[in-house]
Amino acid sequence: MNEVKRAVRVAGQVRGELVVALRALRDPRLASVLVSRVELTDDLQLARVYVRLEVGGEDERARRGAIKALEAAAGRLRREVGQALGLRYVPDLRFRYDEAPDAVNRVEELLREIHTEKKPEE
Repeated sequence: MNEVKRAVRVAGQVRGELVVALRALRDPRLASVLVSRVELTDDLQLARVYVRLEVGGEDERARRGAIKALEAAAGRLRREVGQALGLRYVPDLRFRYDEAPDAVNRVEELLREIHTEKKPEE
């Protein structure tokens, strides 16, 4: 009963193929793009691809440039993923910047601040 859903398995394969395909692109805006995760709908029609920037991730302009470059290359990336995986239908790729690690860092920072503020009073 511990079977993994097909969408989750295919999402992992899509992520791996996207990593390989991104290395082949020569767009300088994509030089530091990392694919952090892929979420695939159960019908395998849509893949939400969450990306981060290895360098310059805090720069909103760099983020927008990377997303635009990914959207421009989506057709080529989709074709390469489809050829590599041999899927009957290749999911549509939608790219988003992964904000989750930034949120985690902010929460940890706030908890550290609270901890240091309480320490002197004790």
